[in-house]
Amino acid sequence: MNVTQLVEDMDQYLNYVGGPVGAIALTGVAAFSAYYLASRPLPEKPLVPLHNQSTLLPGPEIVRVSKFYRESKEGKFISYITEDTQTLYETFRRGAKISNSGPCLGWREQPSKPYQWMHYNETLLRARNFGSGLVALGLPPGPQTFIGIYSQNCPEWILVEQGAYCYSMVIVPLYDTLGPDACAYIVQQAEISVVVCEDDAKCNLLIEKAPRCLRKLITIKEIRPATNQRAKNRGIEILYFEDIEKNGAVKNHPEVPPQPSDLCTICYTSGTTGNPKGVMLTHKNVVAGVCAVLLQLGEHKPNTTDVMVSFLPLAHMLERCCENGMYLVGGAVGFYSGDIRRLSDDMKALRPTVTPAVPRLLNRMYDKVNNEIGSSFIKRVLLNMALSAKENEIKRGIIRKNSFWDKLIFRKVQEGMGGRLRLMVVGSAPLAGNVLTFARCALGCLIVEGYGQTECCAPVTLTVQGDFVPEHVGPPVACCCVKLVDVPEMEYFAASNQGEVCVKGTNVFQGYYKEADATSQTIDEDGWHHTGDIGQWLPNGTLKIIDRKKHIFKLSQGEYIVPEKIESIYCRSQYVHQVFVHGESLKSCIVAIVVPEVDVIKCWALENKIPGTLSILCANPEVKKLIMDDMISWGKEGGLKSFEQVKDLYLHPDPFSIQNGLLTPTFKSKRPTLRAYFKPQIEDMYVKLE
Repeated sequence: MNVTQLVEDMDQYLNYVGGPVGAIALTGVAAFSAYYLASRPLPEKPLVPLHNQSTLLPGPEIVRVSKFYRESKEGKFISYITEDTQTLYETFRRGAKISNSGPCLGWREQPSKPYQWMHYNETLLRARNFGSGLVALGLPPGPQTFIGIYSQNCPEWILVEQGAYCYSMVIVPLYDTLGPDACAYIVQQAEISVVVCEDDAKCNLLIEKAPRCLRKLITIKEIRPATNQRAKNRGIEILYFEDIEKNGAVKNHPEVPPQPSDLCTICYTSGTTGNPKGVMLTHKNVVAGVCAVLLQLGEHKPNTTDVMVSFLPLAHMLERCCENGMYLVGGAVGFYSGDIRRLSDDMKALRPTVTPAVPRLLNRMYDKVNNEIGSSFIKRVLLNMALSAKENEIKRGIIRKNSFWDKLIFRKVQEGMGGRLRLMVVGSAPLAGNVLTFARCALGCLIVEGYGQTECCAPVTLTVQGDFVPEHVGPPVACCCVKLVDVPEMEYFAASNQGEVCVKGTNVFQGYYKEADATSQTIDEDGWHHTGDIGQWLPNGTLKIIDRKKHIFKLSQGEYIVPEKIESIYCRSQYVHQVFVHGESLKSCIVAIVVPEVDVIKCWALENKIPGTLSILCANPEVKKLIMDDMISWGKEGGLKSFEQVKDLYLHPDPFSIQNGLLTPTFKSKRPTLRAYFKPQIEDMYVKLE
């Protein structure tokens, strides 16, 4: 139709609907239509076909690789994006260059104050001065020199890290959940002579069990004179962070940049049994992991205008990789105040655009919203309508936070996280599908979920933009390939697309520090790292984690649980005949099924004039409290941490046996069978605990 004809038709229509009034009405409709057409959200095209997200390599083994790196199908892996960014020393300098020395590290002195910023060039200068100051203390440059750091996330953490890299030194983080004994073990095993400490409390924890190799503590904050004297009594010198910087500036030692093959960190895992193990990671390992994730994020990857909030522990590789990714692209990182209860206030002040997250954070957001609307029928209806509308958009590839429902229903949730989030990377533990879908709807940003391990520098797989289906962890990233191997004792077979997840690539660690046997048990002769996790390939080439090879599991906050260790401690109780400890990766605590010691319980009941058979006594709240209190007491004596103590238990009168199928012929607990047998009781306990 030509323009003349269109004008004539419109004129006829205006006359038909009533002249000027019709003209006004039609003009309004036209204006609204024009506005809608100009502002309507456009779907994003996925970067890979969602029905075929990874490439299957030829050969007898079922090995899958990334579609985001052209050379992956030839068995090659990404190590870096540009030639000048092969170490974490180089990536930081590239960020300084492309950001034109933009804002780098942000913090605020008090909750009422705004964020203040240290720019890239100042950060580089201060880091170099600090590194020079370490050399001035007598520490030789090179990857044989280990620097301990025991601090919450703060700008000084990054100054220490980058300062160490200026002289090819290696960072060894310590953290609170390890406990003082494990921290002392790490310092001793790694023969660390200098530890950078955050404050007086952490200094005292280290001094209390300090090995002889520890000679100096460098404190970021002021300490008490009593702490200084206590350190002297142990032969430890306490120095101040700013003094090391000043002395380093004066000495001005020439830099000794690292090579890609040099160690950059020994990251000790919290461990599941015994002492923690030191995961040796090179600059090449970490840069490969960071670059693979940036590649997979496509246009959503961070850039110089982005701001990331730092609140997950820098002692863990998820946070380290996220931050180093930001520094590579010249983005800014703002540190939270140190109090997780004030995280929302920090985010409102910082207004981040990017954040890493763990399931526990999203679970709390989900629970808070549902608790707030629980008593209101109208609010529930509106929320469900909003979720339905937003989920339909997500399924069409539309990600936004400016819809009608965003303004009416989700504005408060979005503002609670600063109001500007556009990218969230979730890792550390599995995330429930309903929570992930809720978060995607409510926050209106891209949320990708990954799977990885410290031994793989964090990333192994990552979901892709456009895939709205939850409860899987995406295809392999470009720095590695993944295969599943048979676990016949658990009836998992690679031919059925199930088995132990094995990883090989440029992100896989060099081994456990000073533990050759543990390394050989984990990395086979062909270079495959055996993760201990059981995975399943889905038809579209994505990975789903379905089990754990050993009887070890993670809670939602990322803490490992070894049930056999806990059970052995609880069995010391005179009231406990058998115990089965259970936890779930979507829950934050553990529960137990307990078979009481019949004679002891009946004797106690008789003394306390409580009648009934054992079945009746098992249902008695007083009996339950007696056994629970005694188990907790034994747990404390056995050194169990708070997250290792059960939060509820169910008393069962009949013992586990070979005959009822709950024990193996060697009298070991058949854990999958016990889990299925007591599923109603377990679910009931978790419902009560929520």
